[in-house]
Amino acid sequence: MLRTEVLGGLVVALALIPEAISFSIIAGVDPAIGLFASFTMAVTIAFVGGRPAMISAATGAVALVIAPLNRQHGFGYLVAAVILAGVMQMALGALGVGRLMRFIPRSVMVGFVNSLAILVFMAQVRQLWDVPWAVYPLFAAGLALMVLFPRVTKAVPAPLVSIVVLTVITVAAGIAVPTVGDEGALPTSLPVPGLPDVPFTLDTLTLIAPYAFAMALVGLMESLMTAQLVDEITDTRSSKTREAVGQGVANVVTGFFGGMGGCAMIGQTMINVKVSGARTRLSTFLSGVFLMVLCVVFGPVVSDIPMAALIAVMVMVCFATFDWHSVAPRTLRRMPAGEITVMVVTVVCVVVTHNLAVGVVTGSVTAMVVFAKRVARLADVTAVTDPDGSQVVYAVTGQLFFASSNELVGRFDYAGDPARVVIDLSAAHIWDASSVAALDAIEHRYAQRGKTVEITGLNGPSARLHGSLSGELTSAG
Repeated sequence: MLRTEVLGGLVVALALIPEAISFSIIAGVDPAIGLFASFTMAVTIAFVGGRPAMISAATGAVALVIAPLNRQHGFGYLVAAVILAGVMQMALGALGVGRLMRFIPRSVMVGFVNSLAILVFMAQVRQLWDVPWAVYPLFAAGLALMVLFPRVTKAVPAPLVSIVVLTVITVAAGIAVPTVGDEGALPTSLPVPGLPDVPFTLDTLTLIAPYAFAMALVGLMESLMTAQLVDEITDTRSSKTREAVGQGVANVVTGFFGGMGGCAMIGQTMINVKVSGARTRLSTFLSGVFLMVLCVVFGPVVSDIPMAALIAVMVMVCFATFDWHSVAPRTLRRMPAGEITVMVVTVVCVVVTHNLAVGVVTGSVTAMVVFAKRVARLADVTAVTDPDGSQVVYAVTGQLFFASSNELVGRFDYAGDPARVVIDLSAAHIWDASSVAALDAIEHRYAQRGKTVEITGLNGPSARLHGSLSGELTSAG
């Protein structure tokens, strides 16, 4: 419905203003830079992105990455890094980085969502410290409006109602509380395109490349995982390749307009998709347009919005975003310990480092280790000796890879076995060179004792791998 998309875009635009200003402060740039970046990111990604209704703008994750570059070398180098990061994202997208999402376990996804909800909540709590007492009843009233108003009607988003009502109350009653205007000056004109003020030399490229690459990775990771989350909420599929390339295009455009770059924002995306019910690119486009209109045309009015109203909106988003089912006692009792460990590791790493990439990578590695240990236990060896004692048949079952094959060599009785040994692999699969090396080592140990080994039952892929590597590895013996 058109009204849903329009109102969703308006609510997101209002929520973007204090966030963009805050992230500008983190990056060490003028607040207008973050607002410009949010405008260009949202408008551009609405056309080139792969996930409809997802919101991209200036983000804290990107600000943290590029802040040292701006602090040490100046704003021109920051803009150049944003453009280069966009080019890298386009290249990574074209190479199929989006397909790597299928290797992110669900427990990592849950940890990612929960940790983001915790981080956003912590950021809101900090804004409730050392403030006038009037902030607290306004904050409580904002929460109450968002909980109760949907019971009256869902035609208008509850967050928008909450923002308007609290703004009218504070202005009409002359209540002195922190407002959006206190966060920083809003821009009074549209951004103008231009080239970054840096020397176009190899030294500049060498300087900005590490920052650009880090920004590209962090931005893609947050964007693709947010897209995956929206896919699940809306029960639709999106093109991760197009999203990755689109993020790159949006950052290149943002860089040429002097913005600080960005990526998908899970908080604002949840406001748009889960709270407001938006589903199309129109809401994303309008969030960017409304952002600039609010800042340039209605700057004085927007400046009067109490921060308590926006904090209340973000707190509600946190509660809506957090996967409460994942921490319910009933779920925890049924969930394998390894899955819980992966989720906890992901959450702890993100919350401690404030770096999504660190948490997701650490969680994924932990999941791989847990999976490898679990699968390694499934490999087994049983021996059957012929009645006449002429040969012994070892039946190997399970998946043979580095974690399971390392113990394989010690499962054979080299000294006590007869002269002929058969290793039956019909119920096993060889996955890597470590397994081939282990089989070579077994054959070598029997050969040292004058005994012959026959390997049987290899399936097609296992036979090809064994045939190409057997005898070519140096680990035997």
